[in-house]
Amino acid sequence: MIGRMRPSHVRAVIERELAAAADGIHTPVMLWGPPGVGKSRIAAAVAQSHGVPLIDIRLSQMEPTDLRGIPYRQEDRVVWSVPALLPDRDRHGARGILFLDEITSAPPTVTAAAYQLILDRRLGEYAVPLGWALVAAGNRHGDRGVSYIMPAPLANRFTHYEVEPQLDDWVAWAHGAGIDARIIAFLRFRPDLLFQFDPARASAAFPSPRSWEYADRALRKFSDAPQLLLDAVKACVGAAAGIELMAFVEHMQAMPDIEAIATGRSSEVPLGLDLQYGVVQALVRHAQAACASGGPDAVVRNILRYARELPQRELGVMLVTDLHRSIGRPLYALPEFAEWAQCVSDLLLYQHEATGGGAATMT
Repeated sequence: MIGRMRPSHVRAVIERELAAAADGIHTPVMLWGPPGVGKSRIAAAVAQSHGVPLIDIRLSQMEPTDLRGIPYRQEDRVVWSVPALLPDRDRHGARGILFLDEITSAPPTVTAAAYQLILDRRLGEYAVPLGWALVAAGNRHGDRGVSYIMPAPLANRFTHYEVEPQLDDWVAWAHGAGIDARIIAFLRFRPDLLFQFDPARASAAFPSPRSWEYADRALRKFSDAPQLLLDAVKACVGAAAGIELMAFVEHMQAMPDIEAIATGRSSEVPLGLDLQYGVVQALVRHAQAACASGGPDAVVRNILRYARELPQRELGVMLVTDLHRSIGRPLYALPEFAEWAQCVSDLLLYQHEATGGGAATMT
């Protein structure tokens, strides 16, 4: 059984493996998962956060010689040229991530060429620089994609993790990436729609972390063309999810004045639960913008006061938790945070015990 892990935990594993590569104790990592869950994004995020290059090789699109190189004669010997795409310490740096994507979709002839690279970190005379981590990714068998069974000798050289979509992780990423707050609010309201993939169905468009990013792009591109917007959103996440999203977005026009709440001039709480979700995510985005401009304290304090006004305390916990993920530990220094935490201490304790510990904490 492959260990199933949320994206933030998989990211932590890859960060450890990147650090271990320089010490010679790195083990190649294999990420499994259906299309659209963000396997490649995790590897890219690790590389970006550590300031190292990511070399992304799509094995399904390659020929064996693309990896092995082309033989040529040198005096009385035949040698192999090293492909420029492979990591080179002088050109790419001492540390980085070599990401072998779509490995399960590559034909056996290409996979065979990758064997030595993965098993021994070598291809002929070429060697992967010591500080480089090897990460591969592929779809599971039965995910309605082109796939080959990974040979046991190759599989045994990887540590295997199945990436499982997780809403909290996606929300944290989405706020950082500037995804429309109405989409984030919608998925908080309908968390079951973050990912819906049924290999037995023939639908080309379906909800996934990747396709919700595409829906965000559709809102940006077609917001001034309502006759096209609904079809564009459905083309990203499927008909049912697209219709629900657009109904939610339309209803968001009845939200109270977010600026007035953030500046303390209003504490209006809308009656509709969907509007409350919308207000929560809009306030998180407002706090994020305030932090970027260098003056967040007053805004965050007002938002913390507002969290106590929400009739459903679980929604207040969601607001403060998402706020923490967006602006970090400075939240703890505000007296309003201590006041809010005191008001919901019984709820946090109950959730902590009901989930076996840790689910409701903010660290």
